[in-house]
Amino acid sequence: MRPLAQCQALLAAVLASAAAAVSTSAPAQDRLAERAAMIETIKSHARSAVEAQGIDPVVLNAMGKVPRHAFVPEEQRAAAYQDRPLPIGYGQTISQPFIVALMTDLINVGPGDVVLEIGTGSGYQAAVFSPLVAKVYSIEIIPELGKRAAARLAELRFDNVEVKVGDGYYGWPAHAPFDGIVVTAAASHIPPPLVEQLAKGGRMVVPVGGPFATQFLMLVEKRRDGSITTRQLLPVSFVPLRGGRAP
Repeated sequence: MRPLAQCQALLAAVLASAAAAVSTSAPAQDRLAERAAMIETIKSHARSAVEAQGIDPVVLNAMGKVPRHAFVPEEQRAAAYQDRPLPIGYGQTISQPFIVALMTDLINVGPGDVVLEIGTGSGYQAAVFSPLVAKVYSIEIIPELGKRAAARLAELRFDNVEVKVGDGYYGWPAHAPFDGIVVTAAASHIPPPLVEQLAKGGRMVVPVGGPFATQFLMLVEKRRDGSITTRQLLPVSFVPLRGGRAP
């Protein structure tokens, strides 16, 4: 038999290891019931707001695994799973979960695809894309938000997301073309540089409209022959896109 002191030391080591494992997995497991309720709300909204097939279960599964409360300020965390936008500082917001789900679903990307996000914000939309695609490139014009989002994404091990601070209106030509592009702020028009950087067969979702006018979520598709189609989907409310020729 081991001496008592040795047994106590071994027990302490086991307990410490278990505590570390719980701590490491906590962000992924925390507030699961609230996430599940959020998903049910998204499904309900989708049935009345979008096409009959609703939101792809793969997208909903990804959203159910991302700890939204980790992407909002401490004072907003009690409301993290409510289906509404929340302030994240610097005049910006984290989008309503239903809108995040809808925009993710609309660009219809898969495991081998590369996505560009314009407006990193909190990093939540990029985190939702992360398990669905090969790579996410995200641009944030506000330095403080961009650095904070990049640190949070790295901390939570969304390792295929790359964030840079810059003017998203002009996209990220070095990594184009993109299979999907999502713009998380309202532009006065569809930015031509982003259309140019969209791959053939790719899709872009962008809210279009002024800050004091009606905004609509637009779906832009580039066909295999390079031609462009646009479709107006539903009214939305986003903060204005900053940079370029946008307001």
